Amino acid sequence: MFAEFFIQNGGIMFGALGVALAALLAGAGSSKGVGIAGEAAAGVVIEEPEKFGKSLILQLLPGTQGLYGFVIGMLILFKLTPGMEFTDGFMLFCASLPVGIAGYHSAVAQGRVAVAGINILAKNEEQQAKGIIFAVMVEMYAILAFAISFLIMTNVK
Repeated sequence: MFAEFFIQNGGIMFGALGVALAALLAGAGSSKGVGIAGEAAAGVVIEEPEKFGKSLILQLLPGTQGLYGFVIGMLILFKLTPGMEFTDGFMLFCASLPVGIAGYHSAVAQGRVAVAGINILAKNEEQQAKGIIFAVMVEMYAILAFAISFLIMTNVK
């Protein structure tokens, strides 16, 4: 009974799991990264409130990975159909993994680098752009994962 249900609905089940993983993993990483940077930013702003805007830029950078996961999740969701083949659903599940896993790890790493950038801002405001560049470098790996997830996803019927 379960085997028959799984054969008939396994494709959409795996696809839906992919939607959840893309959004969940990338979103969890972003929330952790933004939180880490936000703690550091709050420490700077309490002493120098005029640096709020500049520290906010660094705090927001780790949030982009969550957006990438959300976009891939939504695109996968639009491809789900009742009765879709198991292989198509499994491919959509696989498409969610790069953006989810790399998004999680790069968001956390970017949050840590953003903290270093906030420390630059606290000590030498004129050098803040260097801190932003350091944090943006981590973003490249999230973008690459997004691209791979998108390419895999678009190759499914």
